[in-house]
Amino acid sequence: MDQHDELASFRDEFYIREKQIYLDGNSLGLLSKRAEKETIKALNSWKEYGIDGWTEGDNPWFTLSESLGEKSAPLIGAYKDEVIVTGSITTNLHQMIASFYHPDDSKNEILADELNFPSDLYAIQSQLELKGYDPQVYLKKIPSEDNQTILLDRIKSSISEKTALILLPSVLYRSGQLLPIKEIVEYAHQFSAVVGFDLAHSIGAVPHNLHKWNVDFAVWCNYKYVNSGPGGTGGLFVHQRHHGKMPGLKGWFGSAKDKQFDMEHSFSPAADAGAYQIGTPHILSSAPLIGSLSIFEEAGIHRLRKKSLQQTDYLLQLIDTLLADHHFKIVTPLKHTERGGHIALEHSAAASICKALKDQMIIPDFRSPNLIRLAPAPLYTTFEELFYSMLELEKIMETKAYEQYQNSRNIIA
Repeated sequence: MDQHDELASFRDEFYIREKQIYLDGNSLGLLSKRAEKETIKALNSWKEYGIDGWTEGDNPWFTLSESLGEKSAPLIGAYKDEVIVTGSITTNLHQMIASFYHPDDSKNEILADELNFPSDLYAIQSQLELKGYDPQVYLKKIPSEDNQTILLDRIKSSISEKTALILLPSVLYRSGQLLPIKEIVEYAHQFSAVVGFDLAHSIGAVPHNLHKWNVDFAVWCNYKYVNSGPGGTGGLFVHQRHHGKMPGLKGWFGSAKDKQFDMEHSFSPAADAGAYQIGTPHILSSAPLIGSLSIFEEAGIHRLRKKSLQQTDYLLQLIDTLLADHHFKIVTPLKHTERGGHIALEHSAAASICKALKDQMIIPDFRSPNLIRLAPAPLYTTFEELFYSMLELEKIMETKAYEQYQNSRNIIA
């Protein structure tokens, strides 16, 4: 499989520690040489141009967010003016809810799922409270049948005429379940609900068609599969039909470019997704994306998805073959249409197993209370690495080596 891998050459683009097998791509992707080069170039622009770096150099800072948004658009199936690279998931989510949640007496509930990432729920709770609504009453959570996945029927039955806004993950961060975005949006729009998605665990691993599917908005980080680095600048999508609306949170960099330096006290928003920017762009945190997105442009998101599915299929095969007697439960859906880019295994000793793997230079990802996440990154993970990592996991289980470790998470899990 490695010999026939048409993406194999991209592995040489990344810094990979000798003898290490890195399977933590859904928390933090590895550094590429192009990302490093572009970050150094950004520093050199600061050194060479000073203030003129905003308009001079290969990547002028004043329009960097827009140019990176254009390069990000193919990853999510959007038009270039629908995407902007800015902020972080949570700050962008605050902006989206402030902009799209306009409750009244008859339509005032926000719908999320009970498995959602905590920070998303914190943002929803904050925005409800700011508008005078009790989150205990007006935040509705879609229940899970198995505490790992969400059924489409459950999502549909939770939507009502009172639903003003829906926020769901494209891929559930724990189990790796890929939600049917198109079907959800079509059904929710029948109730005139605004629908947004958190793409943190899908962007760079799963193709989307957000414009065609009529998704209202989306937010994401870029430091997982897109390899932008720790704390790298996030992104947001706003469908063209919403362009021209006033953002809920006004900020200077959301201004129309030709008006921004007029310094007027009346806000003139950009005519596209750029209107939803708030503060000055984080140039040094955005620069790695210049290099990283050039890799994605060459590799192609559909080729990456094909390899990702091949690799998660292979992982599942190895798990079934090597680990059948060791009480692992696969919680990731098996169907390609329902699976994101990682495989999640449930085990009562998950934390200690992850520690044992790390001591053997295999880097998984633990999620409390009992999940091991394995996320092959198609740009740099080989099939041989998956084979040896599962052989090592089998050895750890056979020898009970994991029992030497405390079965509790580290500070950073």
